[in-house]
Amino acid sequence: MGQVFGSIQDMFHGRRWRERQIRKITDKVFDKIKEDSGRDSLTFEDVCIAVLYVYNDINKHLPGPHNDPPSKASLRALMQEFDVNLDGLLDREEFADFIQKLTTDMLTVVSRNLIIALLVAPTVALLTKRATEGVPGVGKVVQKVPNSLQGQNNKKKKKKKKKLNPDPTISCQAWR
Repeated sequence: MGQVFGSIQDMFHGRRWRERQIRKITDKVFDKIKEDSGRDSLTFEDVCIAVLYVYNDINKHLPGPHNDPPSKASLRALMQEFDVNLDGLLDREEFADFIQKLTTDMLTVVSRNLIIALLVAPTVALLTKRATEGVPGVGKVVQKVPNSLQGQNNKKKKKKKKKLNPDPTISCQAWR
C-alpha cells in the first residue's frame, strides 16, 4: 500500500512541477505581450503571438524534435472555451489555463517519444546486432560495432591468457 501511495505522490509532484514550469513561462509571456500592447488582457492576435512565444520557449527546453503550435482555427476555438467572462479577451488566469490545456497533449507526446528514444530504440538496435552477428559477410562487420548499451553486462569472448610457468628455467628455455 505504501508503494502505491508513494508512486501516486510522485506523479502528483511531477505534475505540479510541470504546471509550475508552464506557469512561469505563461507569466513571462503574458507580461511581455502586456508590456508591448499596453492592455491587461490579450486579444486573439495577442494570443497567437503569445502561443508562438510559449512554444518557442518550451521547444528550447524539451529534447527531441520541435513541436509545432496549433492552427489559428484551433486556437480560436480553444480561446472561446477559456474566455470565462465572454469579453473576447483572455486575462492572466484565463491565459494560464488556456496554455495548460494547450501544452498537456504536447508534453504527453514528448514523454512518449522520450520513452521510445531511450528504451525501445536501443533495445531493438541491440537485438538486431545480436541477430546479425552470425550472418556470413555481415557478422564480422556487425561485431566491430561497439556495444555501448550493454556496459558491464557485455561478456565478450576473452582471449585465454597463457599461464606463467612458476619455474623460470623452463620459461627461459621456451624463449630460446
